[in-house]
Amino acid sequence: MPPSLVERLDRLLPQTQCGQCGFDGCRPYADALARGEADVDRCPPGGDAGARALARALETVALPFDRERGEHHALPPVALVIEADCIGCTKCIQACPVDAIIGGSKLMHTVLVDACTGCALCVQACPVDCIEMVAAA
Repeated sequence: MPPSLVERLDRLLPQTQCGQCGFDGCRPYADALARGEADVDRCPPGGDAGARALARALETVALPFDRERGEHHALPPVALVIEADCIGCTKCIQACPVDAIIGGSKLMHTVLVDACTGCALCVQACPVDCIEMVAAA
């Protein structure tokens, strides 16, 4: 059985779950695209190539991605917890849409680099500013 249009669109998206598109993740954005409720230009992590791929799948006009929503990085950065500054509040863990941060309450947290999508939602959630986005190795 061939995949549905929503599944095809979701597979074309980068799965960062960052919300820069204005939706709560890649699948909700794919749903909106399939319903004709969103344009193909809303995904900075996908860049212009991603927008073109979405346009091809929808058989519509390709648009460059909306630069006001964020920057495109060929290799997205990853989060790094500054251990000496972490207070173990768990707000970063709660903010991470892909469960790439581990740790316990009142204990230092760390990032599973291979799981981190570079969405930076943890940076905004951290009350002590102990998370930096760094170039992926």
